[in-house]
Amino acid sequence: MNKKEIIICRCEDVNLEQIHNLLNQGYTTFEDLKRLLRVGMGPCQANTCGHLIQREIANYLGKPVHEIPVHKVRPLVMGVELKKIAEAHDED
Repeated sequence: MNKKEIIICRCEDVNLEQIHNLLNQGYTTFEDLKRLLRVGMGPCQANTCGHLIQREIANYLGKPVHEIPVHKVRPLVMGVELKKIAEAHDED
């Protein structure tokens, strides 16, 4: 199958070819790929693509998957009430 047709990150529409191109350029951490391709930053927060990307990095580096660091999770600091959003919209 063509690497362009294998979608790794569905949220950001990133395919396997894009991952491999960056690995070949020397970007070999999840954080590198995250910054360049936005993988792991979509609605699923890498719950779908995280393990796939770890596996691709591990295969590229010839290391076991458990040696590849996972991405950093940065949750929201605080929630926002929907009422406040609606009130702000009404003011505009």
